[in-house]
Amino acid sequence: MDRATEIRKVLLLTLFLNLIVSAAKIAYGYRTHSVAISSDGFHSLFDAVANIAGMAGIHLASHPPDKAHPYGHRKYETVLTIFVGVLMFATCFEILKNVYASLQGRYAATVTTESFLVMLITLSVNVFVVSYERRAGQRLNSEFLVADALHTRSDVIVTLGVLAGLGFIRLGFPLADPLVGVAVGLFIARAGISIIRESTETLVDRTQADTSVIREAACSVPGVEECHGIRTRGPKNYVFVDLHVLVPPSLSVEDAHRISDTVEEEIRSRLPEVVDVVVHIEPSPHRGRV
Repeated sequence: MDRATEIRKVLLLTLFLNLIVSAAKIAYGYRTHSVAISSDGFHSLFDAVANIAGMAGIHLASHPPDKAHPYGHRKYETVLTIFVGVLMFATCFEILKNVYASLQGRYAATVTTESFLVMLITLSVNVFVVSYERRAGQRLNSEFLVADALHTRSDVIVTLGVLAGLGFIRLGFPLADPLVGVAVGLFIARAGISIIRESTETLVDRTQADTSVIREAACSVPGVEECHGIRTRGPKNYVFVDLHVLVPPSLSVEDAHRISDTVEEEIRSRLPEVVDVVVHIEPSPHRGRV
């Protein structure tokens, strides 16, 4: 729970900063009729949405297994991640709608020195958030924080593209504004597809660990002659494993159980993301001695 509290503190600070950045970009983008700036603002807004989803997911996922959820609650985080991906598609639609209005001549982007200042200031905030969140993720061993930092880094890349677009508008190329807006919208849609695809793979129990490592770990235990039927599932940082191991048929139940416990310990020592291992003991067709 201490670790979860620390992660929530990090997410609260980054949420506050992301809301400031997104509000500044969206407000200024609409005031100057710049599709590129407002689109970048919506992209930043989803950094904040990801923070909120992360806090909700960590709260739900931190609950221990119970009678109704014997495998724990970690997939709540996966479900919330899919929700973020769906919202990103809604944002893409809003951006492309504004691009269409701009191409129809309803709006004309105004680019001033203030435009560059707004973007440069928000860019510096994003760079700080990326560095802070990545370091906190490494310190707390949080895959979510590290992944969220990478997501915010994409915002830095988009902002650099918007700055380049503003430069072209200033040089007399007004079409640069809607074109940058299209690029940002497609960037967001691509990220949404990636998030939904990866999260869906978790929900449908895609293999989440290297089975060759599991096989090697199991077969390294004295008394194990062979293993097969290796299956893994769950979120990437909360993996469940089950496998069958073959042992000499002459073993006592006590010795077979001891081997089973050792196999579990060996697998978990090599793969820290594994939280539970179910070992099915089977008699080997080849008689041997322990």
